[in-house]
Amino acid sequence: MKIQLEAIKPDAESSFHIMVNPRLNDFFFWHFHPEIELTYIEGADGNRHVGDHISKYSGSDLVLIGSNIPHLNFDYGVKSNYEKIVLHIKPDFLADALLHHPELKPIRLLFSKSLHGIAVSGKTKHQVGQWLKQLHTLNHFEQFIEVLRILHRLAQSKETSLLHAQPVKNNYNKREQERLQVVYKYIDAHYHEKISLKNTAALCHLSEAAFSRYFKKITQITFTHFLNHYRINHAKRLMVSDHNISEACYACGFESLSYFNRVFNKVTGENPMEFRKRYRG
Repeated sequence: MKIQLEAIKPDAESSFHIMVNPRLNDFFFWHFHPEIELTYIEGADGNRHVGDHISKYSGSDLVLIGSNIPHLNFDYGVKSNYEKIVLHIKPDFLADALLHHPELKPIRLLFSKSLHGIAVSGKTKHQVGQWLKQLHTLNHFEQFIEVLRILHRLAQSKETSLLHAQPVKNNYNKREQERLQVVYKYIDAHYHEKISLKNTAALCHLSEAAFSRYFKKITQITFTHFLNHYRINHAKRLMVSDHNISEACYACGFESLSYFNRVFNKVTGENPMEFRKRYRG
């Protein structure tokens, strides 16, 4: 569970990567990738967190996310029995064809708008959602044609809204990725110990205040927010592998059970006992 550049590997004979019902609802997966992502979730009430945008969806959600926009998995915290389809499209999909073929102009404009993040509603959401649910059953050529149909439908729809007024700036250049990797490796090695903001900031040769601003600017979440979610995710893994609550608490760097319980409840919306019973059941 790291804020990370997700490595997505499409089939060698395809421009797409399709995930059917990937179950990440108990894990906080804040990530980004060069691929354009179209996510549909059905039978769930949850949170839509894309870049700086945070809102709730009810029943179902369909969102188009442009290249390298940080986002949270849409099923995080969902307790219901849901369906989820995630389509990743290569960032160079159609490439020069988007510029030279007027028939593809609507899709070119759609990709440009995707840098804001696009939420889809109404009949368009339902129709495209059903098409996405069948996409994995098609051969590669049929998938190509169907994705074109989906993108054209989205491009023509009036049932869309931008999640950001301006395109989300990609702050993850190579230098920033290398700097963040230093922080991630440090947390991964020491999350079970006391981690101070001062020591973490020193890794980046920044003051505490400057590091806090830098981390929020790059990741769109605070350092404390990330660290708490990181530790809680590890605690969940321990509890589902037969560690008791107390063992999970202290093994993940929390200094008291009462504080662990408060953070766990704040992060997950349930207390550790409820979570453990649900999984053991």
